[in-house]
Amino acid sequence: MFRLSSLRRQAALAFVPSTLIAAGVLFSVAGVMAQDSATSTPIGLVQEQAAEDLALAECAAAEIGALPAGMEAATVYTIVPEESAARYRVQEELAQVGETEAVGETRAIIGQFAFDETGLPLACSRFDVDLRTLASDSARRDNYLYTNTLEAETYPLATFVLRAVEGLDTPLAEGDETTLRLIGDLTLRETTKLVAWEANVTMVDGALTGAAATEFEMPDFSIETPHVPVVLALDETVRLEVDLTARPQAAG
Repeated sequence: MFRLSSLRRQAALAFVPSTLIAAGVLFSVAGVMAQDSATSTPIGLVQEQAAEDLALAECAAAEIGALPAGMEAATVYTIVPEESAARYRVQEELAQVGETEAVGETRAIIGQFAFDETGLPLACSRFDVDLRTLASDSARRDNYLYTNTLEAETYPLATFVLRAVEGLDTPLAEGDETTLRLIGDLTLRETTKLVAWEANVTMVDGALTGAAATEFEMPDFSIETPHVPVVLALDETVRLEVDLTARPQAAG
């Protein structure tokens, strides 16, 4: 995660349409060990003490939006950007507006999810989001986030790498929605934290679809709160959401 230079990362996402943050559906080299769903990990940052009790896979470096080289998988699902989205939500209070919710979204999200021959997810699946393309209902907000808060030209990507799954010990059944905890490394601005997402995943006509959400505090990733006259107050809690559709391809 973020082991590549900024230039290399930008080039790797150059093919994604400019109209296209982070959060995930599932999954990545050693099979993910299903955790006890009766004691689900709370969403958000996973504390060090809790992490010691989890069976977390170690993942090798990989290209943007791809599985680690040499990874063996029975089925690989590739994200369809046009049918997927990533977004952030932050509560704020604006002058002459009052309390409101800032929402920024992008479709610039690429990644792959791998499953073994039994139909269970593999560790080290990942997705990457191009933060440079986030757009809200305010161009002024978007420009400030791009230039100052996220420094998106310097840190263009948000990356999630799966290391464990809770709540799935049988293959996904066609048409049935399954609620999971996805645990893995989230990297923003070259800071990596172990986080847990709540995800609802469904297999529909052979395609993997789902929505996932997590949250964190801005200081967790060294994000400074905006200091501009129009923003009277800002909640430092950031909620990340992803809606994903991924379709199978031949495993290589």
